[in-house]
Amino acid sequence: MSLRIRSIEPRDLSEVRAELETHWHSHQIWSLGRCHQADALPGFVAEVVVGDVSEAVARNGSAGAFAGLVTLNMDPGAWQCEVITLSSRGKAPGTGAALLAAAERYAREHGCKRIYLTTTNDNTAAMRFYQRQGWRLAALHAGIVDRVRKLVPDLPRTGFDEIPIRDEIELERWLVDGVE
Repeated sequence: MSLRIRSIEPRDLSEVRAELETHWHSHQIWSLGRCHQADALPGFVAEVVVGDVSEAVARNGSAGAFAGLVTLNMDPGAWQCEVITLSSRGKAPGTGAALLAAAERYAREHGCKRIYLTTTNDNTAAMRFYQRQGWRLAALHAGIVDRVRKLVPDLPRTGFDEIPIRDEIELERWLVDGVE
């Protein structure tokens, strides 16, 4: 069994949408007060491959079973890139880390100096994961979810461990030498 990371292709749209619905209950993802149509963004999918990749592709057009997703948005000016979504289905250890590394490579290849993301204040598991991957806490956007909720009233009020969802925590990784 191996893990293959590849760019999202049009044939992936149904899996991408299913993943977004499963984890975010929508294709529209809010970050820093901005709405992103996540199923239209560039990104990468992870596939679990059992056996020969070329044989699997010849058989069904895909290398294997869908295992995860990362979507990205290049900020205006292209000096930084935001990870909008990152999820894995737990079919292979290291899927999230591999997808995050692919996002970092993409940002570097597109000339970005910084890659960043946000997660809500209740998602302590995500904050631990990102920090283990070398990302650093960059900012607290206090009350931003409360403000977005005025536009999107059906956003959940509580999240993991019954923690009220109010804020976004920004994490970052600088992609230039000497900047931390």
